[in-house]
Amino acid sequence: MSKRQKPETEHDMSNLIDNLKRVDDVKYNRRAFIKSMTGATVALGLATLPFQIAGAKKKADQEARVKIAELSSLPKGASTTFSYPTEGDTAILVHTVEGELVAYNNKCTHLQCPVFYEKERDILVCPCHRGFFDIKTGHPVEGPPQRELPLIELEVQDGKVYAVGRKYRHE
Repeated sequence: MSKRQKPETEHDMSNLIDNLKRVDDVKYNRRAFIKSMTGATVALGLATLPFQIAGAKKKADQEARVKIAELSSLPKGASTTFSYPTEGDTAILVHTVEGELVAYNNKCTHLQCPVFYEKERDILVCPCHRGFFDIKTGHPVEGPPQRELPLIELEVQDGKVYAVGRKYRHE
């Protein structure tokens, strides 16, 4: 007997293809798998779409107009804290010595320590690691913080100061 005609044994590696069927090979190939996974991904995306829309709508509703303070109760060089857009998000409203109103999130962008207004230097200070932020822009001027404080957009109407929006990246 030649090598090609040797008798078959149970341990013969060439016998591994005997259990394959052409129909199964065509039915369960890579292309069919990719089509199935693409279909499942599209179906899952469409199934979660209503939840994504509801979440976006809820977020837009949360950032509604919120009264912060009476302008008459906040003299130049004074500050007050408030919550915006939720009760867990603290912010600081500052009536600068120049008479401008600015508001920022009250958490330092370094390690989330509270930020305070220092009237003498007209600057925002994070006492934890000596971080300083420009009062006009919210950008860091000294210390470890690398990002600016998120800006709370303000509106003054009938002597009342309102928070109306929030910007994370601003000039």
